[in-house]
Amino acid sequence: MSDLLTVRARLAAPAEAVRRALTDPAELRVWLAEHAEVELPERYAFWGRFTPEGDAPHQRLLHVDAHILRFAWLLDGVETTTEFELTPEDGTTVLTLRQSHFDFAEAMSGSSIRGVLQTFWALGIANLAAHLEGRPLLPRTDFTSADLRGELTIAAPVDRVWESLTDSAQASAWFGYPIGIEPWVGGRYAMGGFESGHAAKVVDLEPGRKMSVDWGPVGVSTWELAESGGKTKLTFVQSGFDEGNPPYGAWSGSVAGLAELRRYHEMADWQPIWLSVEMPTGTSVS
Repeated sequence: MSDLLTVRARLAAPAEAVRRALTDPAELRVWLAEHAEVELPERYAFWGRFTPEGDAPHQRLLHVDAHILRFAWLLDGVETTTEFELTPEDGTTVLTLRQSHFDFAEAMSGSSIRGVLQTFWALGIANLAAHLEGRPLLPRTDFTSADLRGELTIAAPVDRVWESLTDSAQASAWFGYPIGIEPWVGGRYAMGGFESGHAAKVVDLEPGRKMSVDWGPVGVSTWELAESGGKTKLTFVQSGFDEGNPPYGAWSGSVAGLAELRRYHEMADWQPIWLSVEMPTGTSVS
């Protein structure tokens, strides 16, 4: 596979349960796609509004066995290849995703729908983990809409959730990537940390309740917290972008990150599901 993106995650379920979630059409419709049809070993298809170019199924099954599922997926006129490999490990399953034809430049520019592949699968795998753990799913990205908003309930007090959203060390821990945050209006919000050379800007902040960050062309991200029966309702919205080219990739990545925010607060022995991400350039995140 050329331009190979590789993602490894640990799922809290045996391999048989993970394989069933990957291949049972009813389960696929829960955590991945609006529509799914599976007839192994001949057919594997998913489509609908939660799928890039999901007007019709564009997948072609290449290989399936007890541990590997591989299919071709036509996106923006190019046939890409997606592979899931399952490795049992002490009652859990290490899932390895390999996705061809991912170009980080396309992800940044929005020039091809293939640019969403990394974060589409990040959100999909995060929802697969939630499904297997019996947790509510995160909002799936609707690729037919420019209304990018969602809600998430976290079983933790508002003040604790606020701290984890605005403290650099905690945000870096649950997001799995260095984040430098200056929690005041005009402060920096730096993916990669303050030494990365590029930072978004905090443009609105109400301590303990609301923060908005301006990312430039992809718009403004707003997180708003409210108390809800001893828990925290987190509302998140992306606004101020070109509605003719919504930032689906950035949005999907942000929502996928919130899956770990919830697990960070709700699990006493929290460990992130993500083991490593290897980009086509050879860059590795673990």
